[in-house]
Amino acid sequence: MSFTTTPHTEAPAATQPALDALAPREQETLRHIAAGHTYLQTARHMGLSRHTVDAYLRRIRAKLGINSTAELTRLAISLGL
Repeated sequence: MSFTTTPHTEAPAATQPALDALAPREQETLRHIAAGHTYLQTARHMGLSRHTVDAYLRRIRAKLGINSTAELTRLAISLGL
């Protein structure tokens, strides 16, 4: 039996509300963290303080009811970030 996959070019409909809930800078922060960057690396790349990155991630977690970095990463992947 063989399976054919198609590339994802946009976020699945179920994740679209999650994406819409996030501000552009929150999405960018999530993308960096999901790529394995530290808070400090993310902050330097975005021109922010580490504390601002932490605040963005706390807001993302609160908005989406997410408790762990693993869940954040899984969400970022499902959103295509």
